[in-house]
Amino acid sequence: MQSPENSRSKTSAHLRLVAAAALLLMLLAAGEAAQRVSEYDDGRLWRISRPGLPDSFVLGTIHVADARVSPVTRPVAEALASSRTLAMELLPIAVDATQVEELETLPDGRRLEPLVGEAAYARLRRELVAQGIAETAIERMKPWAAMLRVARIAPEGDLRSLDENVFAAARARRMRVAPLEGIEDQVMAFDAVPLESQVALLVHALEHRDALAALTEPTIATWLRGDLAALARIPERTTREFPDMGRHYDALARHVVRNRTAVLHHRLFLPLREGRMFVAVGAAHLQGDAGLLAMLRRDGYRVTPIW
Repeated sequence: MQSPENSRSKTSAHLRLVAAAALLLMLLAAGEAAQRVSEYDDGRLWRISRPGLPDSFVLGTIHVADARVSPVTRPVAEALASSRTLAMELLPIAVDATQVEELETLPDGRRLEPLVGEAAYARLRRELVAQGIAETAIERMKPWAAMLRVARIAPEGDLRSLDENVFAAARARRMRVAPLEGIEDQVMAFDAVPLESQVALLVHALEHRDALAALTEPTIATWLRGDLAALARIPERTTREFPDMGRHYDALARHVVRNRTAVLHHRLFLPLREGRMFVAVGAAHLQGDAGLLAMLRRDGYRVTPIW
């Protein structure tokens, strides 16, 4: 049986990996929605209302442990107080590290080095060994899983993300808490990205980490302004600088943002009919005609920004 300390360690490690994925997507994955002006361009917290139903709420989060974005603000706290159920992309709870490792392992005995090349693999190996990852795991790791670890954002001490703080606040209120996805769902989305694009994105992250890191500050600043349209346009800077990567970024966005947005909407369709739901998902899923907010409006809800 694993100790509580090991359980917390595995939980933290997985959550940091999810954070790296989410911020990386926000930095790189320009979607079709980013190309059009939408009435859902401004805001972080939205009221979802319909005659005869208690109000629900949707919060667009940024999955990063940063003191500027992680506090539960008064509007968020008030929305939580009037809700009965919290629905999140993935609950910040203990995970089975062995299961995660299996899901991130290349099938059929395949190895990572032949996919990325000797030089890139040697650099990757040094970086991941320094993170405490066993060489045997690195040898068989899927390219997207390695990419997320290369692009990870180092946490500031034990600071929690906004998602984690919202989860803690909901637990303190004894709210029902439900995941919109499981680990397998997220892994399936990344697995769907063509292997060629996975490899290209991994090598790019290895070679241009500083360029990607430079986008972190404008991403946080834009989220703080609640400017979803500007947030969606940030990846344009990367595509201008690295035009050959455009099709790989788009593949990442298609499978991990746009397709998952449709899945999140499907899983919310019936629960929202009960009302009093608080939904916390990455802000990348909200903006534009193909975003979650537009989908909810087409379902007959009134969608109103409140923060």
